[in-house]
Amino acid sequence: MALALYRKYRPATFAEVVGQEHVTEPLRTALASGRINHAYLFSGPRGCGKTSSARIMARSLNCVQGPTPDPCGECGPCRALAPEGPGSVDVTELDAASHGGVDDARELRDRAFYAPAESRYRVFIIDEAHMVTPQGFNALLKIVEEPPEHLIFIFATTEPDKVLTTIRSRTHHYPFRLIPPSAMRELLERNVAAEGVSVEPAVYPLVIRAGGGSARDTQSVLDQLLAGAGPEGVTYERAVALLGVTDSALIDAVVDALASDDATNVFGTIDRLAEAGHDPRRFATDLLDRFRDLILLRSVPEAADNGMVSAPEEQIERMVGQAERLQPGTLTRYAEILHNGLLEMRGATSPRLVLELLCSRMLLPEVATDEGAVLQRLERMERRLAAGVPAAPQQSQQPASEPVEPEAAQASSNRPPERVFQRPSQRAATPQERPAPSRGGRPGAAESSGATRPSDSAAAPEPTVPTVSAPTPSPAVNEPAAASGGGQGQVDVAGLRQYWPQVLAAVRTQSRSTEALLTGATVHSVEGTTVTLTHPAQPLVRRLSEPRNLDCIARALGQVVSGTWTVRCVHPSALAGDEQSPAPQARPQPSRPEPGKARTYQRPSDSASRSGDASRARVTTSEPDIPLPPEPEDEPYPPEPVEAEAEPVDPEARARRLITEHLGGRPID
Repeated sequence: MALALYRKYRPATFAEVVGQEHVTEPLRTALASGRINHAYLFSGPRGCGKTSSARIMARSLNCVQGPTPDPCGECGPCRALAPEGPGSVDVTELDAASHGGVDDARELRDRAFYAPAESRYRVFIIDEAHMVTPQGFNALLKIVEEPPEHLIFIFATTEPDKVLTTIRSRTHHYPFRLIPPSAMRELLERNVAAEGVSVEPAVYPLVIRAGGGSARDTQSVLDQLLAGAGPEGVTYERAVALLGVTDSALIDAVVDALASDDATNVFGTIDRLAEAGHDPRRFATDLLDRFRDLILLRSVPEAADNGMVSAPEEQIERMVGQAERLQPGTLTRYAEILHNGLLEMRGATSPRLVLELLCSRMLLPEVATDEGAVLQRLERMERRLAAGVPAAPQQSQQPASEPVEPEAAQASSNRPPERVFQRPSQRAATPQERPAPSRGGRPGAAESSGATRPSDSAAAPEPTVPTVSAPTPSPAVNEPAAASGGGQGQVDVAGLRQYWPQVLAAVRTQSRSTEALLTGATVHSVEGTTVTLTHPAQPLVRRLSEPRNLDCIARALGQVVSGTWTVRCVHPSALAGDEQSPAPQARPQPSRPEPGKARTYQRPSDSASRSGDASRARVTTSEPDIPLPPEPEDEPYPPEPVEAEAEPVDPEARARRLITEHLGGRPID
């Protein structure tokens, strides 16, 4: 009967222990200096060298030349404690999994007082020490705490936390670790060379991965492959079939299909996987390992050289190409989906169906709203743009004199298509904004001076522009047409709403009362350099329409998005009336008011006080009797201002009361 590899090539000295230098070097130093402790605790994963190191420790202690870090291997104790030796009567190895009771502990305690027969020390090696019962540990506690000079305990366990605390505190604890892949490959190549069998280089990563960092498990896997090797040695195909590992060609096919968003090849590969009899769970595990390697190759280009990624040379080249085609965010999302999917596969009745659903999630980031899916969509767009896919034309690429197409306008803003033009001077004026005909004046004079709608021009034959003495506008709202051709004209409703918190912060630095009035106000539209705000409270609309408040908002807009802006504040009902009115270009310029509409006007003094919803930042007139259009309703205003005329009320106090009662505001010191 052939001896197993893990027994045949078991280390005989600390120098032969692989991957545990952090433990073997301190032990060698302690043996060389003669600082020997009465109890040791070796902990770590299975098959990493704990029991072998305990036997080497006993051999080094009882060597004729010892205690020594390098046993001679020729004396009686060294030959007896060799890997293939018969053992020594002075070294007792106890398996606590079957001898962990209190009676076994008492028997061991009684034997511990006898002096060694032929060696320097009596060594008790207790394997699987965490299986000793609390009563057994209590029986050993006294002798472990104060043992005879010839007695040494060595506990080996995979779970040191289960060892009784009073026992653990009286030992020197040495934690063992899993063996790294580079050291494991050197061990396997040395064993294969000693066996004289040919093994393909691509087989070693499969064996190392199957061993999971345990030297005993890895050598057992290699022993199985060597036992079934033919005249040509251990081939990659034989290793894949025997170990149940997914063929790298299937993994490459899935990764390449995911990189090119090819759903046909993805699900076709899964079908070939099922036809070949592979386990979907194992395939998902191997695919997750591949994504791990791709993430490392993408983040650390030298990962293949320093051993972080272990694969054949030709496989490394393919993986580097795959890592270049898949962005880090996409790879991370793929890995997260597979990791969570493996948890779902544990109790699944149809693992193939779960695997297909996982692949569909990878291919369709549009159906998810998490950050990983959004990042994958962005990376996909960047990849397509880099590949030369033409993008949609931007609004800034069109001539300033041509109107924007409705489709392109809707793609860049939320404004209605029929109202989107490149320059403010070319857009269609709404019924509230259409200027009255002027005599020899510039076209925008009526608008800048607060003129009424064309329906008002019939009642007032003479234009009001020459008779209005407007004060000098503030720099923040002056000359909007000069700035319309600059960069600020490109800001749309969505962009301004993103900057709105910054605008409010800029308003706060100028006027806290204006900022309080803006509570509840929203950006309705941006047409050229004109920003339209809406507020549900009609009294606050009138307060916001005051020139000083509009100037403050316009200056804040200039600070945040630069340029010169015109601001107006309206009530939502006024906008609803505008939307119900017919299109401006569908009817000629009316010279007379529509029937039934002229009767809804109030007295000039009332109209001037109630028309703040149509005010602009530049409407600063010294004559309060200029008639402005009322809200577009068939019924006149309710008799609310009549009480204000009969009993004068301070506007500032009234506004504060409205803010406090209706908006829940409070005074700021």
